[in-house]
Amino acid sequence: MMRILALLIFLLPVFANAQTYPDYDNLYVNDLAGLIEDADADILRDQLRALSKDHGVEATVLTIDSRRTYGDSPSIESFATGLFNTWGIGDATRNDGILILIVRKDREMRVELGTGYGNEFDFAAGDVIDQNFLPSFRNDKYSQGIRLGTAEVIRRIALPLANGQEEPQGPKDKGWSFGMIGFFAILASFFGLAFRRRIGDFFARMRNCPNCGRKGLHRHREILDSATTAHAGSGKLTTTCDYCDYHSEKTYSIPRRSTSKSSSGGSFGGGSSSGGGASGRW
Repeated sequence: MMRILALLIFLLPVFANAQTYPDYDNLYVNDLAGLIEDADADILRDQLRALSKDHGVEATVLTIDSRRTYGDSPSIESFATGLFNTWGIGDATRNDGILILIVRKDREMRVELGTGYGNEFDFAAGDVIDQNFLPSFRNDKYSQGIRLGTAEVIRRIALPLANGQEEPQGPKDKGWSFGMIGFFAILASFFGLAFRRRIGDFFARMRNCPNCGRKGLHRHREILDSATTAHAGSGKLTTTCDYCDYHSEKTYSIPRRSTSKSSSGGSFGGGSSSGGGASGRW
């Protein structure tokens, strides 16, 4: 186990270079995909602001077009956990933050919960997604689904924990298996993300050269313009052959870096998530 942890720590720089996250301009609603109507956005902000003011719970809604805009995330689960911890949603001591993430073009969403929520809240999150978010999303009523679903997340997840009520009821005999699945999912995410490019380079070597037909292609990447918090960057991928003069170049974009702070001056409380919550697809 110690060797595995040491390897994960060694791979963290690779992970950081491969993955970026969007910035937030508002602590409550960041509709980057343009899915939420103005009236519903006002309702959401009022509800989430009241939740923070009256109960101290930070919950936020984010919509984006696609995860691929921000790097090589292997799943919405790993993306949501990384984003949650980058932003630091929730109180740093209670870890009671909530992220509601909707990815329009990928047709997937997640309710990510802070580490202060027990496993039973995962089942409540899944039920809210199935009953309140997805039916509206399947009919392209995104604004309605986000409004209805967020209200249920507050009622069934945020308030019970804040008020010290019992956790919602759910299956009691799956804790061990879900924990093991979560552990191996995190491992797979780290390894898949860290070695994705290396695996791609390996398979490139196994392909036949378009010029001479022999196997011996090499790929090399060069940063042309480094990404900043103000603009995206660019890079160049060069492919050559060991046996002939084949040479191919193509450019790729590098998403801009996240500042992890709100441009309006506010910031989250430094909370963290270990991957709790639920996901849904439509």
